[in-house]
Amino acid sequence: MPLCIPTVPVPAFHQTLSPTSPKGFVLSNPKGLLHDFEILPVLRSQAEGSIHLRRKNHGRKSILGCNGSESANDALADDSVKKRNIVEHIFLLRAKSDLSDVEEKGMLDYLYTSQYQMSGIIAISLGRIEDPNVDNFTHAVYMRFQKKEDIARFYVNSYYSGVLKEHVIPYCYGSVSVDYESEVEDDILPIFRRGEEFNHGMECILLMSVFDTAPGDAVKDALATLQNLILRFRPFIVQATQGYNLKLTDSEYTHAAVIRFPSIEALEAFRESTEYKDMWRLKFHPIIRKAVLIHFSVDPVGTELM
Repeated sequence: MPLCIPTVPVPAFHQTLSPTSPKGFVLSNPKGLLHDFEILPVLRSQAEGSIHLRRKNHGRKSILGCNGSESANDALADDSVKKRNIVEHIFLLRAKSDLSDVEEKGMLDYLYTSQYQMSGIIAISLGRIEDPNVDNFTHAVYMRFQKKEDIARFYVNSYYSGVLKEHVIPYCYGSVSVDYESEVEDDILPIFRRGEEFNHGMECILLMSVFDTAPGDAVKDALATLQNLILRFRPFIVQATQGYNLKLTDSEYTHAAVIRFPSIEALEAFRESTEYKDMWRLKFHPIIRKAVLIHFSVDPVGTELM
């Protein structure tokens, strides 16, 4: 599915933008809010432009407003919430067309179990990308580190270099990596991505390449719009981070984001919303050279790999 689907002209997406911190936005939902809701088959109300949720085991509906109304999401923008710096690592692969199922499983197994053979990796997810994309990426690996020093040691680790040489490079014809610094709530579950919410769902990765000539205010405005949109969709999102690429010399992408959704339905509700499409048309299209949005399914820990 394309990142931005052409649509008929719609009114501009008006909102009050909150300042974007140097480390971008942070969103986590560690207290089980997602388990209190289920997404109805009809997600959007044509009249109200809202997303319909129903509490599990209850008959009544709750409405998540996406038109600027205040909600519990406002607490996430509270600077009083203590946060912890983290570094996110994205590694996207282009696998060869003749990659067999056995070779694919071996490649992913070795990448996944790297966390047990070397220090520094505090969270990991990976999988086969589900939809075609403009850069022909086929597989994605996401890792989290506590600090920049940890990821610097990761890149020169002989074990990981061996994994790439023996179990990844022979089966791929190209790759791209992006690292960025962000923040998460300073609590063990969101930091280490632990808990039931992180055992399954959809991992969504967004990479963007901003023009060198793009005005700084326009870039900040676009990122703030994305931040606010994610805050409004909080019941559909487990955690989200974004930031500026620390490895510009190694990648054409300047910015990245990782968003964990609890299900494909939640991802589609976000991606198909009018507000999301307006954001790309009004805020990002004028300032970006290219962008790619990919996602992969996260299976319960211990059932597929290992």
